[in-house]
Amino acid sequence: MKQFFLIPVVAGAIIISACGGNQTKEGSTDAGERTDQPTADANIPGLDTVAVSNELVLEGNDLMKFDKTLFRVKAGQPVKLTLKNVGEMPKESMGHNVVILQPGTDIPAFGGEAIKAPDTEYIPVTFASSIIAHTKLLGPGETDAIEFTLEQKGVYPFLCSFPGHYGIMQGKIVAE
Repeated sequence: MKQFFLIPVVAGAIIISACGGNQTKEGSTDAGERTDQPTADANIPGLDTVAVSNELVLEGNDLMKFDKTLFRVKAGQPVKLTLKNVGEMPKESMGHNVVILQPGTDIPAFGGEAIKAPDTEYIPVTFASSIIAHTKLLGPGETDAIEFTLEQKGVYPFLCSFPGHYGIMQGKIVAE
């Protein structure tokens, strides 16, 4: 009986370990390290299906999701991003914002500091040098627009910094 149990477990372990993992291209850095020169990564899944536009519209909802997680923009040109909270839950329990970060920012550390910053709408001053731009914290039906410029080509993460949201509500802006 033990043999019948062990065979699927061993087979599953072999399949999982063969599926890849932390493979990196030659010359790339491991996750979490900052690079001196951010570069656009052509290996981002779905990038080829996203049109280049410097007018971005993003919606956040009560399921803690952004409706889009990938944008392409022209580097060195102004970008206008409009965030809409399309949810119905109160701002105190389901507020949303969007924070655009420098490439290589430690997102879990940023999220940990954001939780400690309710007085600044969960924008941690300890990460001020990593923040490119951010919207206000929005309640249901509210909208905010921001303008910023991504001077260098690269992949810029964005997220919602409301406590607990950053793990799910995040995406990338690719500046080309």
